[in-house]
Amino acid sequence: MDVRETGLEQAGGGFGVDRREFVKACTMAAAAVGLSSAVAERIAEAAVTRKLKPSVVWLHFQECTGCTESLLRTSAPGVGELILDLISLDYHETLFAAAGHQAEAALKATMEANAGKYVCVVEGAIPTKEDGIYCKIAGRTAVEILEEVAGKAGAIIAIGSCASWGGIPSADPNPTGATGAPMVLKGKTVVTIPGCPANPYNLLGTVLQFATLGTLPELDELGRPKFAYGRTIHEHCPRRAHFDAGRFALEYGDKGHKEGFCLYRLGCKGPATHANCSTLHFGEVTDAWPIGIGHPCFGCTEKKLAFRVAMHDTVDIERPTPPDTYPPIAAPGGKVGAIATGVAGLIGGALLGAGYMASKKLGEDGGEEKKEG
Repeated sequence: MDVRETGLEQAGGGFGVDRREFVKACTMAAAAVGLSSAVAERIAEAAVTRKLKPSVVWLHFQECTGCTESLLRTSAPGVGELILDLISLDYHETLFAAAGHQAEAALKATMEANAGKYVCVVEGAIPTKEDGIYCKIAGRTAVEILEEVAGKAGAIIAIGSCASWGGIPSADPNPTGATGAPMVLKGKTVVTIPGCPANPYNLLGTVLQFATLGTLPELDELGRPKFAYGRTIHEHCPRRAHFDAGRFALEYGDKGHKEGFCLYRLGCKGPATHANCSTLHFGEVTDAWPIGIGHPCFGCTEKKLAFRVAMHDTVDIERPTPPDTYPPIAAPGGKVGAIATGVAGLIGGALLGAGYMASKKLGEDGGEEKKEG
């Protein structure tokens, strides 16, 4: 079967993948960066006709491979669709069948064949102390490898907090001088997708936008795509309505915790953490993130918070006033309540909004259940 002739309608036959599922995969990736469904169809068509398969060179340094593990657990697209149909994963030490000299030869060949066009993805921090001796591959330091590979790339993406700003390896006292790719590649545009692990759709959407449109997403001052990191978790948290009503869990397992109240008093970093965890779930699994399972946000995307501020310490609240629209919340008894809507100005004025009242309660005992003793 010639996929070039049959086009998108026969994608299932060409790839062994259902057309609807294939378009769904492209749509999710496009939606992640705010692209239209028409662009999603364009991505799918290009993939089917082999016009789009961006070459990706994936480097590993100081990390736990958690971001790769997260990528492998996506189901739309599945790993087969991802690395065979949507992108051309030409170098990845974890997934490679080749090793040693064969792997190094594949890296060199990919760089030469796709010079100026391939996407360099960096996973893991880069140690810089003592001339970078704490991480070597094939006799070369991580700094040397990164500078060479990134220097010939068309786009550079740092996935995960380790690659973005140092992550866990950079925690005090940071004996290896671990840092992020942007700090090593000064003067170059590095798209950072922090998270521990990062959401794979934020990566895939960025790669496909570059491959389809030849552009990168709009970035903030830290190099993060605004589509994913433009707002705090607090703004779209499924427990936000409880925060605005002044309902807080005070201890793990107490009444407030069991009923899904706000986790701020337990140290949730959501008010100071920019990420889209609450709106774009991992692996299409509902509530597969800390707040979703009843634990405060760690602030893993933020250099000033993650692995620096104690887990159960509270953070300052940047935007105490409520959003225009609330997400659905669970009513007492486990039943789903109606969506709370409305602008703060329509219900008593901004200064007397529910968010303001809730912020005042933070200094009081808080919650609907008081500690005993």
